[in-house]
Amino acid sequence: MRYRVLGGTGIEVSAYCLGTMMLGAVGNPDHDDCARIVHAALDQGINFVDTADMYSAGESEEIVGKALRGRRDEVVLASKVHFPMGEGRNRGGNSRRWILQAVEESLKRLQTDWIDLYQVHRPDPTTDIEETLSVLGDLVRQGKIRAFGCSTFPAEEIVEAQHVSERRALPRLRTEQPPYSLLARGIEADVLPVCRRYGMGVLTWSPLASGFLGGRYRKGAPVDFSTGRPALTPARFDPAIPANAAKFDAVEQLAELAADLGCTLPELAVAFPVAHPAVTSVIIGPRTREQLDVLLKGVSLTLDDAALDRIDAIVPPGTNLYQPDGAWRPPALVDAAQRRRPLTERAAG
Repeated sequence: MRYRVLGGTGIEVSAYCLGTMMLGAVGNPDHDDCARIVHAALDQGINFVDTADMYSAGESEEIVGKALRGRRDEVVLASKVHFPMGEGRNRGGNSRRWILQAVEESLKRLQTDWIDLYQVHRPDPTTDIEETLSVLGDLVRQGKIRAFGCSTFPAEEIVEAQHVSERRALPRLRTEQPPYSLLARGIEADVLPVCRRYGMGVLTWSPLASGFLGGRYRKGAPVDFSTGRPALTPARFDPAIPANAAKFDAVEQLAELAADLGCTLPELAVAFPVAHPAVTSVIIGPRTREQLDVLLKGVSLTLDDAALDRIDAIVPPGTNLYQPDGAWRPPALVDAAQRRRPLTERAAG
């Protein structure tokens, strides 16, 4: 296992991070089995574990907390805040009010006195970034977190946060957690260069591209829309849709490359992000011990320039063949009212 320093914090983390979104009701509800997955990852050299308060409504944090009993000091533990937790107003977002409450709830579920990396899960256009940076800095001074970062922020939001930190003499974002895979390389054009400029650590998620690089979905093979991801988001797997056809075509070429390299497609998928000089660690999120073992086989795979050149020919640098699941979309695109003048103004010419 390789280790790297996380965003100038002096904290060394493994080049692969155990993601725990699948531990709990959403994926694996067996807490004992989940603990065995965590222990197996630690035993194979992973010292970096990532979770979030919203994963299975807090259950993932509870599982991680129980699994780390007696091993907490050897683990760099990361969690996240932003998404609504439970019913009622003001139980989500990036406000001082909510973050101060959310961190206490996470610490309790995780059974720990501190979180090594606390991340803002998505941007919050209703909260001034200065407000968020200020409260996160307070938590560092209180010893409840060691460092903080963001997740799935567009490049312009990262730059704005860094500018506010400098202008207001506030502690700054140390990390970013974006989606990145062989099929979704858009962040190479902006997010990754910005993170390098500011010396930020990067831990990437979804290396299997929502399952497309797991080897299960292949061109010409029937897709079972009654179960799994195709049942949840059928439009992402329907080969009749041109964008999906392009993904299936790319997967076939990548599978051929993997065969030429003597590895599996999932091994190639997890080896690719870690080859980028801006990436500190790649998050792998198994649901079972078997999936963990498959993914960890890619740890020893090093891609040479010839392999990376072939990847570039299949999916050009900076190109997204699909919009990653869960990627943030700015309100200016989501809310039509922000893109259209009132009808009375339009009619007036």
